[in-house]
Amino acid sequence: MKNKLITIVFAGLTAVAIPISAHAQETDLIFYGVQMEELEYRQGDQSENLLVWDGDAFIGTDEIKLRWLGKGEYDTDGEVLETMENRLVLQKPISDFFDLKAGVRLDAPEGTDRWFGVLGVAGLAPQWIEVDADLFVSETGDVSARLDAEYELLITNRLILIPSAEIDIAFSEDREIGVASGLNSIEVGVRLSYDVVDRAISPYIGVVYERKFGRTADFARDEGEDPSAWFAVIGTKLMF
Repeated sequence: MKNKLITIVFAGLTAVAIPISAHAQETDLIFYGVQMEELEYRQGDQSENLLVWDGDAFIGTDEIKLRWLGKGEYDTDGEVLETMENRLVLQKPISDFFDLKAGVRLDAPEGTDRWFGVLGVAGLAPQWIEVDADLFVSETGDVSARLDAEYELLITNRLILIPSAEIDIAFSEDREIGVASGLNSIEVGVRLSYDVVDRAISPYIGVVYERKFGRTADFARDEGEDPSAWFAVIGTKLMF
């Protein structure tokens, strides 16, 4: 199964990394950056207190970039890292508004760590909705998918309302990490941010709702977790 995972990752990376000689002059300039889409404190309706982050960094050209994406949750009461995910992908444009990406992902949940092959797209859908869609194949052969969507509604040039949604689906069960087949979970939120320094620093407040479904919710209950929760959030977006 690991050979299958390696083959999938290699095929995806090959598709992303094929050089385009016609645009060789355009790839001379190297760009890089770091941003935190979410860096926040969450207080839940069941007295949970979490530090949450979701960010990425990249380096590359207009034609191909190496990109790291990381997210996680830290329980400040229990002083335990609940989840941590890292993805390392190559990314290249496939249209005016979308990029193809391929690489690997490592999860470090409370239980068994998991490696995944990653293949996905990221870009702007109609109505300027930011979309990030990924297909994952784990080292054990389990297949899952995730869809992230976010929209920035400008109230003024600096005051921005940001609704967002994340949906996780699995096509097979992986009991060791508490994932069942079908719709696993959703997270929806709305944040009101204010740009302080040309979008480089944007503090915000908001609310987030999380819910697990089906047997994934049963697995959470078995671990003593509530499968649904509301959170008040305060944080900031950072961009360098």
